[in-house]
Amino acid sequence: MPDLDPEDEKLVILARSTRARIQAAEGAAVRDTDGRTYAAATIDLPSLKLTALQAAVAAAVSSGAEGLEAAAVVTAEPLVAETSVHAVRDLAADAPVLRADAAGDVQETVR
Repeated sequence: MPDLDPEDEKLVILARSTRARIQAAEGAAVRDTDGRTYAAATIDLPSLKLTALQAAVAAAVSSGAEGLEAAAVVTAEPLVAETSVHAVRDLAADAPVLRADAAGDVQETVR
């Protein structure tokens, strides 16, 4: 990940480790406008289903974040789920959303 800003690289590492730790379909991390980071994995319960990015945004909001600087999602999927991007856009119209594969290699940046 040599082309990434160190803070964005940190998001990818957090998302990747969160995904690996619980063998989830996705892992995600977000950085709020104060520089704090939040990580989460896919939630797939009978009564609650969230993408990893939705869960990370929810963690940020529940901790008082009012905006986001950037987000990262580690997934095997070829695209970031539209609902995930919408969750980020609720707090930041132009925050980049990095999509990385399981190895942590960024495949695209959704703006």
